[in-house]
Amino acid sequence: MSEVRGGSLQRIGPLVDGLLRARSLAEGVERASVIPEWSRLVGPQIARVATPVGFDRRTLFVEVRSSAWLMELEMMERRILATLNSGHERAVFERIVFRLAEGG
Repeated sequence: MSEVRGGSLQRIGPLVDGLLRARSLAEGVERASVIPEWSRLVGPQIARVATPVGFDRRTLFVEVRSSAWLMELEMMERRILATLNSGHERAVFERIVFRLAEGG
């Protein structure tokens, strides 16, 4: 997709990237990419029992199906954070808040 500016065509991708950076949204977009990638990043065993439900700044919120898994994942938090943050320089998570899912 292109936009006409001053009579010339420009690619929209760089314009969107520039807008995100100018509005300080790029880090949030990068953090949000963890949610659809969760299963691949943490593996199928954890993905079956834990689901990311959102984030606020550098904190990721994850709902867990059972209290036993909640305690286990809390002990694994540093390792999970390292995996989630791998390859990111600025858009990193500092903390994961695990909470028991409704009906869990």
